[in-house]
Amino acid sequence: MNQIAVALPDGSVVRVESGTRVRDVAASISPRLARTALAAVVGGRMVDLSHALEADAELRLLTPDSPEALELYRHSAAHLMAAAVTALFPGAQCGIGPATDDGFFYDFVVDRPFVPEDLEAIEAKMRELAARDLPFERRMLPKDEAKAHFAARGEPLKVELIEDKGGPVVSCYALGDAFLDFCTGPHVPSSGRLKAFTLLSTSNAYWKGDAKNQPMQRIYGTAYFSDADLKAHLARVEEAKKRDHRRLGRELGLFTFHPWAPGAAFWLAKGTTLYHLLADYMREVLFPAGYVEIKTPLVFNKALWEASGHWAHYRENMFLIEAEGEQMGVKAMNCPGHMLVFAAEGRSYRDLPLRYHEQTALHRNEASGVLSGLTRVRQFSQDDAHIFVMESQIGEEVERLIRLVERVYGDFGLPFSMKFSTRPADFAGEASAWDHAEAELRRAMEAVGRPYTVDEGGGAFYGPKIDFDVTDALGRRWQCATIQLDYQMPQRFDLKYVGADNAEHRPVVIHRAIFGSFERFIAVLLEHYAGAFPLWIAPVQAAVLPIADRHAAYAAEVRDRLAAAGLRAELDDRQEKIGYKIREAQLQKVPYMLVVGDRELADGTVSVRSRAAGDRGPSAVGAFIEAALAEVRRLGRVPQEQ
Repeated sequence: MNQIAVALPDGSVVRVESGTRVRDVAASISPRLARTALAAVVGGRMVDLSHALEADAELRLLTPDSPEALELYRHSAAHLMAAAVTALFPGAQCGIGPATDDGFFYDFVVDRPFVPEDLEAIEAKMRELAARDLPFERRMLPKDEAKAHFAARGEPLKVELIEDKGGPVVSCYALGDAFLDFCTGPHVPSSGRLKAFTLLSTSNAYWKGDAKNQPMQRIYGTAYFSDADLKAHLARVEEAKKRDHRRLGRELGLFTFHPWAPGAAFWLAKGTTLYHLLADYMREVLFPAGYVEIKTPLVFNKALWEASGHWAHYRENMFLIEAEGEQMGVKAMNCPGHMLVFAAEGRSYRDLPLRYHEQTALHRNEASGVLSGLTRVRQFSQDDAHIFVMESQIGEEVERLIRLVERVYGDFGLPFSMKFSTRPADFAGEASAWDHAEAELRRAMEAVGRPYTVDEGGGAFYGPKIDFDVTDALGRRWQCATIQLDYQMPQRFDLKYVGADNAEHRPVVIHRAIFGSFERFIAVLLEHYAGAFPLWIAPVQAAVLPIADRHAAYAAEVRDRLAAAGLRAELDDRQEKIGYKIREAQLQKVPYMLVVGDRELADGTVSVRSRAAGDRGPSAVGAFIEAALAEVRRLGRVPQEQ
């Protein structure tokens, strides 16, 4: 047998015979490593421990501490679940079962929807199969043989998958004698490695995610390497349910939905206040930074969308109407309209950078099945901006934008991370322009001094981009801001400016949003703060609570003084006990409750109760106003004097 060299991460080299399996290499290094190893990365590709090494290679063994391990573990748990489902529901057809960021799911075709009792039985069966310590075994089958196997088993969806994705020989995985699936793997060595898992819920699904295809039932689960980690995750899930923005939006009187306007929020009084607060905050951030606000039409002739390329590539996601025999499209994004504004007059290099900001409503024809609260809607507004720059201004402008993102997310207490996406294989334009743009974006990120990850080939076809993920109080990541360079839109609209050399040049466009959509950002904030907004953006900042009817007139005076100072205050003069009023204000997450009774009426004071700190004792009305304004002022949010 030929000897091959296996290079390990510590720089050492192990010489083994060609054909040696990875598990044997692990055993030769350490018995403990052999017991804990789950899979391996060989030459950059993840493989099973049963993988045979045929040539010199770099080898990295994966243990539960490896960054890739949890996804591998959850993928195997999904197969364990599928084995349990097919055992309990013999006629079930299997779809796909990937790992996710929070767990795993698997889709099935069954005679009826799954019920909670089914999940209990399936999970019990999973534990039974795990206890048997069944091996995960890869089997390479000729394509026709694999198709015949699944066809005989009554699984046409698997046959379709094999036809679509399989080569002449396809990879399947057997879980002992319990289950066989078409899968490229890899998997953990055996079901006995799977210990800390649970099933969470079910939902409707469709084959390949298309509502025109076969309806399916999806089961969600999660898995961790320890019971402690699983319990911590379940606690986070429960906390997330309490923070669900859909529930909080209803309970706090912020917004509602109606089936006659699917995917469009009805903003109630408090929600509208919050919406305007965020919109005005963004204006106050942007105007000193050199932005101008514009408003463009909501409906455009299809000629605009043809010029921008959206008619050919995005029409199915737009709402289309007809007027006087002309086809029109409801605005789905602001950028084409901003191109027309730029082109409306002659431009000089002295005008650049030219920064347009717009907050008008946009509409996208999202499928009804994917609509979800404020996070997936059909009508929304963005803190949208398009910046027209010269090539030489890209780096400086992107650096300014990143610092703007830092400032905004810092104001909301949201940590964030950056991801840089580079030229894809099917890019448009000149490679030299891409090289320059990518170099400028890298320079800007490095000038800011924040770490970032790189998604090689993940850019849009028209330019590289930087995406920003914020992390909320539960550690969940939300994609919000984006900065995208675009060389194609200016070309499509034949945009020009006159340079210092008195010749015409093509500008570069930077698409950018920081909140993303107001709707989605409000959902993020609701769940981040659990509805308890900081004072500066709380829709109601103070509730004035008279103890009895005889205190109502004085309470109204207090409310009016707060309002005159620029604070958002409400009066609760209902004929209810004061304890009830306090509880109601607390449930509404009002930052301050001001109780007034006989003593406060006589002294001209209020008794201050904080949402967070409880009773804070008596205070002169003017002193409370100054303290509240100072709290707001710490973030630079000073109400204008009335």
